[in-house]
Amino acid sequence: MKRNKKIDLITIGRSSIDLYSQNIGSKFENIKGFDAFVGGSPLNIAVGCSRLGLDTEILTAVGNDKVGDFILNFLEKENININNIPKINGSRTSAVLLGIEPPNNFPLVFYRENAADSMININHVNSFQIERCKILGVSGTALNKEPSRSAVIHAIKIASKNNIPIIHDLDFRLDQWKNISSFGKLTKSILPLVNVIIGTEEEILATNIKSKNEVEINNQQISSPKIKGNLLKEIKNILSFGIDTLIVKRGEKGVKIYNSNGRSYEIDGFPIKVLNVLGAGDAFASGFIYGYLKGWDLKKSCRMGNACGALVVLQPGCANFMPTLNETLEFINNHGGF
Repeated sequence: MKRNKKIDLITIGRSSIDLYSQNIGSKFENIKGFDAFVGGSPLNIAVGCSRLGLDTEILTAVGNDKVGDFILNFLEKENININNIPKINGSRTSAVLLGIEPPNNFPLVFYRENAADSMININHVNSFQIERCKILGVSGTALNKEPSRSAVIHAIKIASKNNIPIIHDLDFRLDQWKNISSFGKLTKSILPLVNVIIGTEEEILATNIKSKNEVEINNQQISSPKIKGNLLKEIKNILSFGIDTLIVKRGEKGVKIYNSNGRSYEIDGFPIKVLNVLGAGDAFASGFIYGYLKGWDLKKSCRMGNACGALVVLQPGCANFMPTLNETLEFINNHGGF
């Protein structure tokens, strides 16, 4: 049965319980306790957009377990419809552990064996009715294995057929790929259908990785690898697939926007003292999507995204600390406006 309500955003992919260190500044091996939050890039973005006032849903999956109930309870309180999120028997809801040693050390441990959100399939996509949304948001990790890989590609094709803009967050996590070169190959396979790509400089370089020897990860900082390569060459390569916009996240420096016509320009970040960088990119995506849906130009939309990202790095978690619209606009006004 068709659902007639048109919603602003559907994201698809990871959801997890995030256990973040309570002992800010302590080495991981000295952590005494963890706070239980909720995360996963697509979930963070959905929650971030919801708090900004957009009508959002997430196509993910959880196990038939208490951790899954924890995530669903959180989403329901965030005004995100959970009726279409499947519980998959025999699987487990994902978990993530994070150490917080500001400003530059954030070791990350994933527990994603037999992960429920990797078991999203084409039938789930069909039941979800992707054509209801105004924007589809997808992320790279959901492409790492079957059946979620085929499900995401199917969702992208539905969105493209219905002229729904597709925003793809590269979301590169080295330890989630058995064949490291597959990340770039699969990313490039969907680029002809994608409108906007969002990624860090490292994630862009990752689209051309041939072996793990090209990647260096120190102290298990999975989200900030050092990757060999020619950044400008890979930027041009991504643009050659016909996407409208490539947004390169550059941390405290803000972002750099590349248009399909070859033009580029920088949008400065906000001067703040970082507590925890995890979730900043997802907060950026939330703010950007808000502006994009409102018909703002790219500069203003990225300024909104930078503000959301800046507010989240002041906090010890991700989804639980996404800012509201009023908080974001007040922050921007206090820092020179748009």
